[in-house]
Amino acid sequence: MKKLGFGLMRLPTLNGKWEDIDLTASREMIDKYMQEGFTYFDTAYVYHGGNSEKAFGELVASRYPRESFVVTSKMPVGRMKETDTYESIFNEQLSRCQIEYFDYYFLHAIGKSLYERIEKEDGFGFLRRMKKEGKIKHIGFSFHDDAASLDKILTEHPETELVQLQINYIDWEDEGIQSRKCYEVCLKHGVDIAIMEPLKGGALVNLPQTAKDVFLEQREDMSIASWGIRYAASLKNVKIVLSGMSNMDQLCDNMSYMKEFEPLSESEHKAVEKAAEIIKSSIAVPCTACKYCIEDCPQNIAIPEYFAVYNNQHKFGLIPGLQFTFKNIATNRGKPSDCIACGNCEKACPQHIDIIENLKAVAKTFEK
Repeated sequence: MKKLGFGLMRLPTLNGKWEDIDLTASREMIDKYMQEGFTYFDTAYVYHGGNSEKAFGELVASRYPRESFVVTSKMPVGRMKETDTYESIFNEQLSRCQIEYFDYYFLHAIGKSLYERIEKEDGFGFLRRMKKEGKIKHIGFSFHDDAASLDKILTEHPETELVQLQINYIDWEDEGIQSRKCYEVCLKHGVDIAIMEPLKGGALVNLPQTAKDVFLEQREDMSIASWGIRYAASLKNVKIVLSGMSNMDQLCDNMSYMKEFEPLSESEHKAVEKAAEIIKSSIAVPCTACKYCIEDCPQNIAIPEYFAVYNNQHKFGLIPGLQFTFKNIATNRGKPSDCIACGNCEKACPQHIDIIENLKAVAKTFEK
């Protein structure tokens, strides 16, 4: 299996609405991806407001032989309502995806507090039962917490076959994300790894020019994005690297260097380390625009969009275009200053960002 996975969380959309997937553009991208010999799709119950799985069913499962693709989805444990059950959600997902089994199936976004709930509900037991019934081929989970918690889970659940981790060259030594430490825990337990956010939600594409120059001096023929994808794919025991591709250009670029993948050389690794130091000083808020934070925001604040504007301001200064963008966002959504500090966003944030304080900084900068 080729190591580039199609992450179905950032599909092209219509009118800028995350829930409204552009099915025509998505179909063209998926067909190109399959034609080039790539096979792995990653979706989830909550992606694109619930429409990602439906799009997969319509554009992949209903149009291609079952043996020609690999698909992963996830149980939304943290977002289940009181009336939901594991079985009801799972059956709905099979129906949405138009399949009879998942190749991989995860418990979604496990952390310390959620793991306690999963254990009480016997979440892993449910996965084992579905595997026994042939409805899941391989069991796993996506993870957003510290290495000690990951070690505990894998020790107590050796049936785990694949763990999805956030790994990229900026987060490798980050003490909040603990990418390296979590990666090493998986190696210790002999568990395969799927990598998400290798480009940190696109943050590792729009780099300061000085960082870009480091990469271009090393390899003029490689795109800036290629460094993040290849860095992740070069790690031992990595089965798949996901990329949330939003247009055909991104897809074709990724496929160009992943079709016949070459791991990073020693000199390329050194270039990544040098560029990473430059980049770290330019990112004000390490947001990946996953949008988990906005699900339960009572003030309807467009948190990722505001952070993107704020990060651009940090790089380029308060240029007129950014102020205009900010005003456009605030026209139909809550302003940063509308935050009531309820904390719902911070509980949901996989990056452990201090969202409340950063929204205050955004308000101070743009709401003058």
